[in-house]
Amino acid sequence: MDKHNKSEWSSRYSFILATIGSAVGLGNIWRFPYIMGQNGGAVFLLVYLILIVTICFIPMMAELSLGKLTKKECISTYEYINPKLKILGALNPITGIIIAAFYFVVSGWIINYIIKSFYFVRSENYGDYFNSIVQNGMLSTSLTLAFLLICVFTAARGLKKGIEFANNILMPLFAIILICLIYVSLTLPNSHLGLEYMFMPDFSKLNGSMVLAALGQAFFTLSIGMGALLTYGSYIQDDKSITKSAYTIVIADTMFAILAGIMIFPAVFSFNLEPSSGAGLVFVTLPQIFSQIPNGNNISCAFFILLFCAAVTSGISIIEAPISTLIARCNISRIKASIYVFFMVSVLAIPASLSFGIMEKYKIFGKSIFDFLDFLTANIMLPLNTLFLCIIVGWILKGGSITFIQNKFLEKIFNIGLKFVIPIVLVLLFYFGLKN
Repeated sequence: MDKHNKSEWSSRYSFILATIGSAVGLGNIWRFPYIMGQNGGAVFLLVYLILIVTICFIPMMAELSLGKLTKKECISTYEYINPKLKILGALNPITGIIIAAFYFVVSGWIINYIIKSFYFVRSENYGDYFNSIVQNGMLSTSLTLAFLLICVFTAARGLKKGIEFANNILMPLFAIILICLIYVSLTLPNSHLGLEYMFMPDFSKLNGSMVLAALGQAFFTLSIGMGALLTYGSYIQDDKSITKSAYTIVIADTMFAILAGIMIFPAVFSFNLEPSSGAGLVFVTLPQIFSQIPNGNNISCAFFILLFCAAVTSGISIIEAPISTLIARCNISRIKASIYVFFMVSVLAIPASLSFGIMEKYKIFGKSIFDFLDFLTANIMLPLNTLFLCIIVGWILKGGSITFIQNKFLEKIFNIGLKFVIPIVLVLLFYFGLKN
């Protein structure tokens, strides 16, 4: 049986690629551009960059270090610190299952767009086409379950044959396609307007809600608070540096987010479209652009393969925390744990995929099932889990004693941030997340 605490990454390279794959997902390519478009463009990017290298780096280090210290999955890690804390550990894999339920719905749509692009299918109205997909319950559910099956099958193959193998192939492919698409985007007429939107900040658009949106996006994209980093950290070999790896991951994640914007916004401005068009930016606005440029179908197919690579690498990390928890807590094989997670996610993913069609009238606190799951995790569970992490590591474990930071000054900064700064910021994020 594949014992969680005996598994290790084969190399630091594999660990970094896998963790970058966890961070660089739909949060960067799908969510980041439209959140940036809705929150002022360049000034949002500036705030996001500041937050991700200061505020967000600290809990990321704490979560990775906690995994490396204990070599256990989420529940056993918190139980190791104090048996009364294991319920807080359980919140991490539960959060992962809920995130997977709506995240995989979006990922399923990507499969449809790859097929559509491959067969050169054009649409007169991409808004109507997108609605026809999401409102088709049978199609949307089938695509969701197909994507879930891909991720579960990969995770079931184990750390080296599944997770490492997938990331070692998909992440380099992701980078190659992204660079090619950036070249195409920058050669479009008036593409410089998109770059101006991204890199010339208008500080009049700076406000509290925008800062909170940037912080929420940073936490979401780095996979903090869902147990993925803790689980991946538990596979790190004892002689590998956490600090160097964490810096590499943050830099790579930030770079990919910026490159995604460079790929998307010049094209959007080239065709005089609205950058704040919301979640439909990827599925409605961009296909409209692809249909109007030479070799548009090939470019469209490459773009959605890019999205698929990002979705798979993140999707694997999302379900790895609940899988590793079941392996350790129920003493079962990885294959059985993967099957159980498949059904757990399906129970929530099926109604989420149907919430645009036959279950559209079913609301939870005024939100569709899909929107409620998104709201619950992004605005409540991720900030709450991260807050618990900061309190436990900062106050109970005394922060620096587990983070492997050699520099005393950096260790002091880390502890102050972990104990005081980040909990206050998270409480504010939590408060305004509920308020909105």
